[in-house]
Amino acid sequence: MTVGAGISVSDGRLNVLGESILSDVHENIILTPAAGGLLSNGAFIGVQSDQIGSRRVFPVGKLLDLRFMCVFRFKLWWMTQRMGTCGQDIPFETQFLIVEGLDGSHFGEQGKEQSSLYVVFLPILEGDFRAVLQGNANNELEICLESGDPAVQEFDGSHLVFVAAGSDPFDVITNAVKTVEGHLQTFCHRDRKKMPDMLNWFGWCTWDAFYTNVTAEGVKQGLESLEGGGIPPKFVIIDDGWQSVGMDPTSEEAKADNTANFANRLTNIKENHKFQKDGKAGERVEDPAMGIRHIVTEIKDQHSVKYVYVWHALAGYWGGVRPGVAEMDHYDSKMAYPISSPGVQSNEPCDALNSITKTGLGLVNPEKVYNFYNELHSYLASAGINGVKVDVQNILETLGAGHGGRVKLARKYHQALEASISRNFPDNGIISCMSHNTDGLYSAKRTAVIRASDDFWPRDPASHTIHIASVAYNTIFLGEFMQPDWDM
Repeated sequence: MTVGAGISVSDGRLNVLGESILSDVHENIILTPAAGGLLSNGAFIGVQSDQIGSRRVFPVGKLLDLRFMCVFRFKLWWMTQRMGTCGQDIPFETQFLIVEGLDGSHFGEQGKEQSSLYVVFLPILEGDFRAVLQGNANNELEICLESGDPAVQEFDGSHLVFVAAGSDPFDVITNAVKTVEGHLQTFCHRDRKKMPDMLNWFGWCTWDAFYTNVTAEGVKQGLESLEGGGIPPKFVIIDDGWQSVGMDPTSEEAKADNTANFANRLTNIKENHKFQKDGKAGERVEDPAMGIRHIVTEIKDQHSVKYVYVWHALAGYWGGVRPGVAEMDHYDSKMAYPISSPGVQSNEPCDALNSITKTGLGLVNPEKVYNFYNELHSYLASAGINGVKVDVQNILETLGAGHGGRVKLARKYHQALEASISRNFPDNGIISCMSHNTDGLYSAKRTAVIRASDDFWPRDPASHTIHIASVAYNTIFLGEFMQPDWDM
């Protein structure tokens, strides 16, 4: 069976441009040509199965003695890279895989003929399901298909992984993502997104200087320090620590060194007392001129800052929006408790996820989440804020039960978020963070900037090389969707 130009399954092998990439391919594996894409050497891998269920794993075929690089989620929020030569080296939650053909080791060498072959595998979304790759002990490449809702069990299965090939790996990756863009029509390639002007300026994020102890006075001191060192920033992110949050009366603090208190929930869309002029704990000043606007105006006027962004979580705060609070009641938030997928659970443990799983999250009604974002963002815009860093995004994939699944819930939230950004921050002022899952990447039509890796730890020198390597490899995939931000 030949599909497109040069991709076929025959005699139990997945053959690409005359080279065998997978052997012992299972009989239920099917190929469908890509229609109207940029690649003639591209096809969709699917499965024929009478199985139903909210999570299914399908072996495809064996990968043996071919070098590959993949990026996979080593924890719920973030990806990193791994290299290997056989199927069992492919980790759970692999979202991008590129395999080098036998003649591929000469790419980029002068004087060598360009006879290399690179094959890209992109697990994608199909209906209410998300596909991801993994390997097994038999060196088989597997497709893991999940809905995230026990009630969502039926799937088509014909378009689960897009495979493409060519001699230039970077061209193959770009054209593969653009072909998937045309197929899904749920996201846009980076080339078609508006880039915010803040990308053109040196910026500073308050996180590593203050963590959640940031104050209006601290922001000014930080700017003065940077100016004194001869590197005045024109772009500032006021990170976590400016919002009005609190724990439930019966909750216990869930906080480690240099982290937020994951048990806190949002109690008001406006700033806390630290960002009110002459603010006092336990008191709220309702005059907008005395709120966060005063510090934004001051740093723009006195420090020549062009753009100010602030942080918030996709669900409002780490613990969501607190139900039953008078000022927030119209968002109809309900307590939900995360259930992470087995693939995520098998990788690195995460204190934040464990804490939220225990204390729960106040999830805004998906039908009212646009109102939540719009009211929050319109208040910030009226205070002179130019955009937002939207964090903790992947938590949605754990909350799909009862909402039609993880893909449907993520798309609902991302559509509302991007509509609010478009209305309130016309320069497309948004940075996506803790968002390395394909639920979000394949649902983002406007968001154009993304944090490229796990946090940078300035006081841990051993982590610095790892950080640079991780952002570089992640960028190979993420850079097709958004402009990667290599730091905080």
